[in-house]
Amino acid sequence: MTNPVFETIENEINNNDIVLFMKGNAQFPQCGFSSAVVQVLDYMGVEYKDINVLEDGEMREGIKEYTNWPTIPQLYVKGEFVGGCDIVREMFQSGELKELFEEKGLIKAA
Repeated sequence: MTNPVFETIENEINNNDIVLFMKGNAQFPQCGFSSAVVQVLDYMGVEYKDINVLEDGEMREGIKEYTNWPTIPQLYVKGEFVGGCDIVREMFQSGELKELFEEKGLIKAA
């Protein structure tokens, strides 16, 4: 039997170039880790879909199960799981995140 929450997650990550499953929303993050990822994405100027897992307990647990990743936020780019706050920050600082966005055609190469 398929999990309806997994279907919703797959629909979101397949129909949006960048998806951030987070606590709160981009305008009002509800935790420091979610806020940090929002700041990185906003600084980079990319468009993304924010999904507030606090509004839906099934989504909150389902996203952790879907990726086998225990924490939120979780960032997806072009359907692929990138990671959580620490990974996103490290990728941003090293330039890897910019390279990923360029490779995927989400920002123009400098």
